[in-house]
Amino acid sequence: MLVSAFYPASDNNSHGYKPEFTADGQMKLPENYRSWIYLSTGLDMSYTANSMAMGHHMFDNVFVNPEAYAEFMKTGTWPDGTTFMLEARMALSKGSINQSGNYQSDNVMGREVHVKDSKLFKSGWGFFPFDDDKTAKMIPETAGCYSCHQQHAAVDTTFVQFYPTLLPVAKIKGTLSVGYQAETKEDKKE
Repeated sequence: MLVSAFYPASDNNSHGYKPEFTADGQMKLPENYRSWIYLSTGLDMSYTANSMAMGHHMFDNVFVNPEAYAEFMKTGTWPDGTTFMLEARMALSKGSINQSGNYQSDNVMGREVHVKDSKLFKSGWGFFPFDDDKTAKMIPETAGCYSCHQQHAAVDTTFVQFYPTLLPVAKIKGTLSVGYQAETKEDKKE
């Protein structure tokens, strides 16, 4: 898959961030994602009831490129080129003057990118898991993460329901998915 023709190399100028790919279709790690729009942090989130206990707490920080955020705030939808970064960090409880609660370690345990491109990806979105590498292969579109996002995400296969500043925008703009609306009705019945 030759994807570099779709996105010219990012020069971080006024045109903003554009996803970059290698000639063999691997995504390049967006190095400056921590300067993007911060959406939220989850603590010990899991999408399955029988999740495996890791023996420690985990924070998941979510960032999105500024251009996509600006468009979402106007329309309640994500444009092509939207790039989310999920950054996992271990939670620590002992350190310095901290007496209770948790804080994030400086060690990034993992990263995953979620990119929207309706021409490039069959489902419209691609997932790319980064370990310590600077490039990542796309998770096959047959993987469960794609169907989970399609079935349960609040807006355009993204979990806007977990981003407190974006869920009200989606409600006002009327862009909540049918699946998410059905789930929230069921939650209220319980």
